[in-house]
Amino acid sequence: MRRDTFLRSLAALAAVGTLPLSARANANLKMMIPANPGGGWDSTGRALGKALQDAGVAASVSYDNKGGAAGAIGLAQFVNASKGDPNALMVMGAVMLGGIITGKPPVSLSQATPLARLTSEYNVFVLPASSPFKTMKEVIEQLKKDPGSVKWGGGSRGSTEHIAAAMIAREVGVDPAKINYVAFRGGGEAVAAILGGNVSIGGSGYSEFAEYIKAGKMRAIGVTSDKRLPGVDVPTLKEQGINVVIGNWRGVYAAPGITGEQRKALTDMVVKATKSKAWAEALEKNAWTPALMAGPEFEKFVDDEFASLRAVMVKSGMI
Repeated sequence: MRRDTFLRSLAALAAVGTLPLSARANANLKMMIPANPGGGWDSTGRALGKALQDAGVAASVSYDNKGGAAGAIGLAQFVNASKGDPNALMVMGAVMLGGIITGKPPVSLSQATPLARLTSEYNVFVLPASSPFKTMKEVIEQLKKDPGSVKWGGGSRGSTEHIAAAMIAREVGVDPAKINYVAFRGGGEAVAAILGGNVSIGGSGYSEFAEYIKAGKMRAIGVTSDKRLPGVDVPTLKEQGINVVIGNWRGVYAAPGITGEQRKALTDMVVKATKSKAWAEALEKNAWTPALMAGPEFEKFVDDEFASLRAVMVKSGMI
């Protein structure tokens, strides 16, 4: 072995030796994505996995997609199969909270271990390119005439786009219980339904529809933000006279039953990943807003979000 090669090998070994035991123990991570491929959770989970590797805190990351019931099916598998596993992570977010409120699954999110909130994102409503509607105003006019004739497409029951649709109906004087909402198991299915003209209007995070909007295959007619999104020429619902503002967010949890030390190590790894070049590129590509929040602050945030979402859903006639 050449002397310079030998010295580089020694340096590499020394660098590994200086890593905390917790970081080395979590070198091969498993990421539960409680949704089908092609949606926001899928892209978030895979972007986080890449960032963990880019940050040098994970040697490999494997992925398991398990869609359905607003993430409850994946959550159940994660809770039941990963107890005490310090290498297991799960992507989640506001959609899962809404699904738990409406679906009342046999497992609870509180059984898993909260690590960090990662991003926030507002929903955008779009029309298929072939739609007879051109604006949100036209959709609302038809909704008032015949609520059932407007088919809303989006994520699982209880998702932020489902809640937004109910809020829109209530704001314009239509009984939210009469909206015709079609829930899909993943973003890929929702996109296919919109492109195929199988729904009247679709909702999701802007990143999931961006390429189709730019290609002219979907027409964006409103976003659920308080102000227009930077660089996105789509009017808010508020500026169209519909007082609806609701945001989405995504985070990451660890397995049930891990130690405090393991939780801290995983949290530190996630925080380090969010400072990587790969994560910065993912934020820009998907138009995600960075919203890092970790530790007890994140745990309290989730509890508060449960209460807030439940109140909104009760007010909108969803539960």
